[in-house]
Amino acid sequence: MSSEPRRSTDPLSRHLTIVDAAAAIRRGETTSLALTTACLEQIARRDSSINAFITVLGESARIEAESADRDLAAGHDRGPLHGIPISLKDLFDVRGTPTTAASLVRAGHVASRDATIVTRLRQAGAVIIGKANLHEFALGTTNEESAYGPVRHPLDEGRSPGGSSGGSAASVLAGMAYASIGTDTGGSIRIPAAACGLVGLKPAAGDVPSDGVVPLSTTLDQVGPLCRSVDDASIVFDVLRGAPVRTAFEPRSLNGLRVGVLRDYFSSVLDSQIARLFEDACAALAGHGAVIEEVRLPHAADIAPIYVHIVLAEGAAYHAATLDSRADRYTPNVRARLETGRYILAEDYVRAMQGREVLRREVDAALATRTCLLLPTLPIVAPKLGASMVRIGSVEEPVRNVMLRLTQLFNITGHPALTLPCGVTPDRLPAGLQIVGAAGATADLIDTARLVEAHLSPGMSG
Repeated sequence: MSSEPRRSTDPLSRHLTIVDAAAAIRRGETTSLALTTACLEQIARRDSSINAFITVLGESARIEAESADRDLAAGHDRGPLHGIPISLKDLFDVRGTPTTAASLVRAGHVASRDATIVTRLRQAGAVIIGKANLHEFALGTTNEESAYGPVRHPLDEGRSPGGSSGGSAASVLAGMAYASIGTDTGGSIRIPAAACGLVGLKPAAGDVPSDGVVPLSTTLDQVGPLCRSVDDASIVFDVLRGAPVRTAFEPRSLNGLRVGVLRDYFSSVLDSQIARLFEDACAALAGHGAVIEEVRLPHAADIAPIYVHIVLAEGAAYHAATLDSRADRYTPNVRARLETGRYILAEDYVRAMQGREVLRREVDAALATRTCLLLPTLPIVAPKLGASMVRIGSVEEPVRNVMLRLTQLFNITGHPALTLPCGVTPDRLPAGLQIVGAAGATADLIDTARLVEAHLSPGMSG
């Protein structure tokens, strides 16, 4: 790794979407093996400095790609993911491969079977190219606390790509995979996707199975994709949930689309550049006919304490045995957070679950007469590595708290939420627009996000 952070000048436009790559394969312009080889070559070129991967499955990926090409040549087409290289956050079991969770606590572990979502990806013809680095046990937002070292932002290696699915986001942004599968407990898909200018989807609670996935919080965790476009996210989501892949969509106008913009708590702590890009995006949607309405949630100030009392209590319960037997193998800050969870009283946890229902009803009410809710995804640009505080206006705020501020609500309530790019700052750092849909209606949210993506200017969408 170089001693000085390096800013990449690689143009993002040279990386194809899944939709484009799938079409190129079927036109005979490329092959799965060629795409996979190109991703592996990019890993060889850049991963020593970015550190996106814990395990690269080069040999097996090439074998899978060759098999995918043979199947297509024989007329066996498994759909748009057939032959497409995908990375996985290293929380997912892949048979015969370690699942490290970026922790020495799991040293020696080798998965005996594939997680259900890995089985589904294989059945769809995807090529598993490697296991991505993450914040240890998914308990962090910057991807700095990992037994395998921090992940660095592909656009500026002195910055974090966000977390906890930071290696996943970096692998897609840097052209090392066409999509990645992450987990989201308080924003861990959406935060790095926003920081890296990608699309990240947290599906509605219960949409995607989580067996074979190392948990953080059993009631908050969700599995979803990080991709380059909403179309790509739709394809991967359908595969993950075990549904037929939707590929035909009818273009629609934004005229009359009722959109609720969350204010007060959700707009009070924002970097000025992020606030400007968000307001520009709202104005662009209004200019195309969307009806923008301001929304306030009465108990928004309770979001953070409710979240903390759930996630730390459930995390401490899962880690109880290893906190007793192998506490010294955790990174210090992750261990401290988990140990804190052991002191949460049962009555505090029950109160948090009751508060969760209050927040769920308030979000449901906000969506009762609206198609979606809008808010920024990440209140700041990708933070500098090593920074524990960030200045917003005249106030210093804890980086971790700020990064979770706008995403954790929808893990609490279970509503589907998606981030897509809405522009870049003068320093060319991405900002994300977060779109929230009705409970249990992830497919409808994706359709709405596709409309929003299509009506943002090219500069806004990356």
